[in-house]
Amino acid sequence: MAVLRDRPYVQFNFLVDLGTGNTDGPEAGFQEMSNIGMEVTVSEYRTGNSKENSVKKIPGMNKMTDVTLKRGVIGSLDLYRWLNDIRNGSANARRTITVSLQSEDHTTVVQTWKLLNAIMTKHISGPFNAKGTDVAMEELTIAYERLEME
Repeated sequence: MAVLRDRPYVQFNFLVDLGTGNTDGPEAGFQEMSNIGMEVTVSEYRTGNSKENSVKKIPGMNKMTDVTLKRGVIGSLDLYRWLNDIRNGSANARRTITVSLQSEDHTTVVQTWKLLNAIMTKHISGPFNAKGTDVAMEELTIAYERLEME
């Protein structure tokens, strides 16, 4: 599915599916998303009778970075319901979150990231300031077990 080209794609045309199949409307609209990442840890190993005076690098466990999404407060309880399912131990609480980067004209998905077995670990609303004019924001942090890219 990834579409290769010489010029990099811009970062501001993206769709987020929080595992509901919905990428339209205000509940699926996010202003910002932090980096999506994966790291493979490395163990160093060397035998005492090795002819080389250096260690071998052995791949170890995989670690995924937590992802933070931000959107304006829109009066929707969809994120609260999901967090409530997670804290109450619901069997359906884990989701596959899909992030799709679009071309500039919004006609083509050029790359997709899938966050598998994802759960929300934090939800923050605010800050609120009676003298301010900024948009009221909510922020959620997602932890996931595996990353796949298409």
